[in-house]
Parts: sequence; C-alpha cells; structure tokens
Amino acid sequence: MATWITTPAELDTYRQQRPTRIGLDTEFIRERTFWPQLALVQMAVGEDILLIDPLIPGMPEALAPWLADESITKVMHSASEDLVAFKWTCGVLPRPLFDTQIGAALAGIGAGMGYQKLVQEITGVALEKGETRSDWMRRPLSDSQLKYAADDVEHLFAMHDAISARLESLGRQQWLHDDGERLLASVANDEDRWPHLGMRSAQFLDAPAQRRLLRLLRWRDVQARASDRPRSWILDNELAATLARTPPADAAALSKLFEQFPKAPRKLAAAVWEALDTPLADEADAPLAMQASDASKQLLKKLQDAVAERSRELGLADGVLASRKHLESYLEHRQWPAALAGWRQQELEPVLAPLLPAA
Repeated sequence: MATWITTPAELDTYRQQRPTRIGLDTEFIRERTFWPQLALVQMAVGEDILLIDPLIPGMPEALAPWLADESITKVMHSASEDLVAFKWTCGVLPRPLFDTQIGAALAGIGAGMGYQKLVQEITGVALEKGETRSDWMRRPLSDSQLKYAADDVEHLFAMHDAISARLESLGRQQWLHDDGERLLASVANDEDRWPHLGMRSAQFLDAPAQRRLLRLLRWRDVQARASDRPRSWILDNELAATLARTPPADAAALSKLFEQFPKAPRKLAAAVWEALDTPLADEADAPLAMQASDASKQLLKKLQDAVAERSRELGLADGVLASRKHLESYLEHRQWPAALAGWRQQELEPVLAPLLPAA
C-alpha cells in the first residue's frame, strides 16, 4: 500500500530509516513548457512506497537532501527526463545513479527496454499500462493513477539486484557507473554549443547559411528557457532553415515574410531579425554539417560492421557500444567523442583505429 505524502515533515521522517538505496520515478508535464513541470514523485524506501506531492510548498526543498545524499543509491529507470525535472524543480541531481535501463543494456539483457517489459523479463510480473496519458497535475489523483504510479517503483529493487549481480559476474559495474555519470553530466550541462548540427537540413546549407542558422537556434534556445516555452513555439525548425537559407533584406521584409507562415513569431520579429543579422563571437569556429561522400559512407559502413561484430562478442545489443551519430563524429574528427570515451574507447579503439586511413 502506497503512502501519500503531503507535508515535508512526513517525508523527513523516512530519512530516519537511513536507507542505502531508494527507488525513484516521476510524473511530469512538458507539452506546453520548456522545463518539465514535476507533478508527482514516487519513492521506494525499504518496504514502503511514498507518493510525494511536489506541488506542496516546501516539498521540493525537502526532496533535495534525498537527491544530494551520495550515501544513498538512486535506482531509476530511463532516468534522463526525470533528471531534468529534478534539476529544474529541486535544483539538484540524484547521484549516485543506477539506471536499470542502461544496466540491462550493459548486462546483455536488452537495450532500450521499457519499464514494463524489463519488469516482466526479470520478475515475471505483467504490469498494466493504464495511466500513460493521464493528467498528473490534477488533484486529487484517482485510485488508478495512484496504483500506476506506485507500480513504477515497486519493482526497481528487484531489478537492481538482478542487474547488479549480472554486471558483477561480467565485470561491468564500472561501465554502468561511467554511463550514469555521463548521463548526469549531460543533464547538468544541457546547452548545445552547435545546435545546427542536430538539424538534418543544415547539411544542405552553405557555410554562411549554416552560421545564420546557428545564430537563430542559439537565440531560440535562450528565448525558450527564459519564457519556459517549447523551442518549436518560439521558432520552428522549418522556418529557421528558410530564414537561414534565404535571409530577408531587412526587418520589414522579415515581417512581411512572417505573414506567410501561420506559426511565425510575429511579435518577436524584431528580435528574430537582430539575431539573424548579428554575427556570433565564436561562429567562425563552428563545425559545418556536411553531406557524406561515397568514400565516407563506405568507411562508415566498415566501422559499423566492426562495432556490430564486437557487440556480438560482448553479448550487447546493436547501438549500445556506439550509435551511427557517434561513429560519424569519430570518422569526421578522428578523435573520440565524449559519448565514446572511457570503456567504450577501450573496447572499440583496437578494432576501429586500423580501419581508418593514415592521416
């Protein structure tokens, strides 16, 4: 039976158990905001399941010490979005982190497995899907919402035990620690210096147009964070690429162009024009998105085949060792991207380096 926590004092009493691990999950809303709006926190403490209302004044501050206490392992599943919610609401990230989805992938159980599937795989329990599209901001929450929420942490300890044992037998505990720290670091420093590289359309733009696109995307990110609105509500990708490819002659022309786009930010036209027309101090350093040549495509295929072979030897699913995106970065820059540093580089360098032509 789950306990509904409505005061910070109630939550504080459970710290007296001095747990060495807790299970954590959240429910949040993000459809209309840049930052996830934390609506519920589920916490497993020993035999207890706590459903914590973060909308109560003082509750985020009461949660923060739990998250910051490094003597308590935080067991979570597919935690990336939950981490952002905790960072925004509580001002702290939960560490040390044991992400059961990442752990299952590294243990060879399966990559990218959802909570319900992994619970069934490890415990044999079949969970109901239920309230996946529920309104978690409403109060009171329904009985079905409360049951669904409690289920999301009830089996975390069983999965933690099974995955930990498997990782220990394979000598891969450090792999999980490193991947957890990498995930936490990516959430802590979530500003993308070169956002244009993430847009496929950028590779079809010339260098000046890519720099203009970079200006717009950097401006959009600042606006989205400040106004707490989704990036696409500020300026959608299609319009940003259009403006970068064929910039209007002046601010008046930009305003006229916006009339052709229903989703154009007409009220922000002056700010968009200033961003488009003002060079960035570091834009000359920006890497360019490039279309791969036939030779590069063939070499990338060789790298992918080598990664797939090494993955089979290690009993890992495709994509766990290295994604296509990360291999493309390795191929282009001839250096290991941060996502492949550490144990991945140790596993892959002996098989990938010989495939690269001499500089």
